[in-house]
Amino acid sequence: MTTRQVEHEITVDAPAPAVYRLIAEVENWPRIFPPTIYVDHLERGEREERIRIWATANGEAKNWTSRRTLDPDALRITFRQEVSTPPVAAMGGTWIIEPLSGTSSRIRLLHDYRAIDDDPEGLKWIDEAVDRNSRSELAALKTNVELAHASEEITFSFEDTMQIDGSAKDAYDFVNEAGLWVERLPHVASVRFSEDTPGLQTLEMDTRAKDGSTHTTKSYRVTFPHHRIAYKQVTLPALMTLHTGYWTFEENASGVAASSQHTVVLNTANIARILGADATVADARAYVQNALSTNSRATLGHAKDHAENRR
Repeated sequence: MTTRQVEHEITVDAPAPAVYRLIAEVENWPRIFPPTIYVDHLERGEREERIRIWATANGEAKNWTSRRTLDPDALRITFRQEVSTPPVAAMGGTWIIEPLSGTSSRIRLLHDYRAIDDDPEGLKWIDEAVDRNSRSELAALKTNVELAHASEEITFSFEDTMQIDGSAKDAYDFVNEAGLWVERLPHVASVRFSEDTPGLQTLEMDTRAKDGSTHTTKSYRVTFPHHRIAYKQVTLPALMTLHTGYWTFEENASGVAASSQHTVVLNTANIARILGADATVADARAYVQNALSTNSRATLGHAKDHAENRR
């Protein structure tokens, strides 16, 4: 039985306690770590928790369940996958945060893992995925920690809600069946959609803008019938470096409140090229929010018609 042990590390210009908090708060991982699509808690105690993680590995979307032990005094978090996805037979590790000074720290990320049946090809696949994801996670963590205070202006969230006189299931189904959007939504020019694993979708589509131009986006989506669809875009429009969000469907006395939530980080390097030399960050925020809200409200409006026609 071959158990591989590897370690990656990076130095960041941020205090060790701040780095620890960022890693401990898994709800923010889709915003912090490029491979992570979505994370939720199955159990949550003061220092013990079970979490489900959906993330990309070598370009494929995977999911697994982990148990974590949090030690804020030692600035250490251990994790162990409870349910691994082939070719992984077992996977665990430790985050260790070491203070270097009052304003800098070293992050060490340790992994140990095995492949199913000790398959050499499986172990090679895991080697590559762990190395790629660890380097990506640590680089993103460094960037996000160091820019935590400076990036408030370019990071923002918003939500659009529409009341529907219908069932949550019918409204959910409309958004869930994204492979049919080219037939149902005028602003969608074409769609490539797959769901090889139930509840884990890949959605690539060409969207028409108001000026008639089209742009391509690709998202991974995690579905929870019939109340939530979380997603993360991995191919983004030029004005964004991050776009995550979720659709929710909450039943009430009048039917269902359907909402579309977005979290965005602007790509400030492209503001002048896209919006002109005089455009500001505030201009870019308004432009992006208007574009995303317009498409969200259009989709919610068609979901409303779909659900209300089935009453």
